[in-house]
Amino acid sequence: MVTVTLTDVNDNPPRFPHRSYQFTVPESVQVSSIVARIKAVDLDLGPNAEVVYRILDGDGLGTFRILTDPNTQEGLITLLKNLNFENKSSYTLKIEASNQNVDTPFLLVGPFSDTTMVRLLVEDEDEPPIFSPSVSQMVVSEGAPVGTNIGSVSAHDPDGSNSPIRYSVDRKSDTEHFFDIDSNSGAIRTSRYLDREIRVLHNITVIGTETLDPSQVGSAFVLISVADVNDNAPSFAGDYWTSVCENVLPGQIIETLSAIDPDNPENGHHFLFFLTADATLNHSFTLRDNDDNTASVLTLQSGFLRRDQPVHFLPVVIADGGSPSLSSTNTLTITICDCDLHGNHRHCSQEEPWRGGMGTTTAITLTCALAFLGVFMVATVIRSRRREPQMMDDQQDIQENIVCYDDEGGGEADTKAFDMFALRHLNQMNLTGGCGTAEPETMTQKTRLLQEFIRKRLQEVDLDPTVPPLDSLQIYAFEGSGSAAHSLSSLSSVNSLESEQNFSKAVGTKVQEAHRTL
Repeated sequence: MVTVTLTDVNDNPPRFPHRSYQFTVPESVQVSSIVARIKAVDLDLGPNAEVVYRILDGDGLGTFRILTDPNTQEGLITLLKNLNFENKSSYTLKIEASNQNVDTPFLLVGPFSDTTMVRLLVEDEDEPPIFSPSVSQMVVSEGAPVGTNIGSVSAHDPDGSNSPIRYSVDRKSDTEHFFDIDSNSGAIRTSRYLDREIRVLHNITVIGTETLDPSQVGSAFVLISVADVNDNAPSFAGDYWTSVCENVLPGQIIETLSAIDPDNPENGHHFLFFLTADATLNHSFTLRDNDDNTASVLTLQSGFLRRDQPVHFLPVVIADGGSPSLSSTNTLTITICDCDLHGNHRHCSQEEPWRGGMGTTTAITLTCALAFLGVFMVATVIRSRRREPQMMDDQQDIQENIVCYDDEGGGEADTKAFDMFALRHLNQMNLTGGCGTAEPETMTQKTRLLQEFIRKRLQEVDLDPTVPPLDSLQIYAFEGSGSAAHSLSSLSSVNSLESEQNFSKAVGTKVQEAHRTL
């Protein structure tokens, strides 16, 4: 048995089953989409059956192209440009199919390729309006009155119906209603005053709707630039607060001023600095324009006296180079300071609490805030007073009776009735002495209530701005013989000099102890 295996050679060219093909393509199809498929048949196998397609001729060379599907060996016709039925309704392509791998001996048999004609018919669809151009640029002056026409847009219906277009502004792109548009002509006009310093460029969207078919809507972008006019006067570039020493020399530069202007002239800013007519009579300071949008403040006299005039105010006029020119008067505050030999400030006539970055407006705002806080605190204290609960009877009893004694005592020999240690150490006193009926726990609680009462009253007095400092100390040394009623003590005796001397000593001892207690 002999087995003979035949191998394939490329001896069959590809052949199209049809001499022509026709396809319909919607005009709304997207670019790079596959619009048609064709296939040439090759009887060979494997690599010998691989086919290459190309467009030889036709009016769709720049609109379509053809590629080979490596899996199915089909020719895929794809779109390169958007279609428009109104411009061109059909395309014709002459397409060739050939083998990629060719065996040379079989080329003598005949051409190893085939051709066919492909006709592509564009299908008409209802399309939205088309703006020409799709992006427009316009310019309007910020000084233009309301209702000024700044330009127009135009759109048309690409379909054969040629429907009229109605125009409108998409309010999502113009929420503040700066512009309006004529619904028939497409003319755009201002509906509010414009301010370039607030907004330089407006980007609005204009919508075009077919009147015959409102579902067909097109849109275009309109970029509106606001041109500048000179409508803002220049001012100081910052909050200047200058200080100068008393021993300053004449001709010394104490400050360099600069200006800002929200306007934006085409040739840039050019500021002029000069003093007011009244300020030119000032013999203390002068101003020099540096011709570079800055000015220098110089001293005219040698030395200042802080006690005569602690603060100087220099009005400076700043003008711009616009047409017409605008100007403003700005005041420079100059504080006189006491300085050492090295020029370091030791004391200024007027402190500068806001110099570290805060301006006058910030200072006023902070002052108002502090005043409001003070009023709020006073109101809170008053409300807290009104809300204090009524004291219980036992609390009032404790507050009215600090120390109680059951008896008068029997003189100096009786040390229990008048205990100096108890008066000096109330928190450590013997709770069973004096008022012997009170329990230790009850007296401790009453002592706490007493302390809380004193603390509250002290806090109220400290927070009450209407209470004057009425604290005073009254010291009574003794009632002794200096009194008009003389001594009331039973210890005294006119017949006993020794007894009087002992009583004087006893009184002196009590007075010293009372002084130490106070």
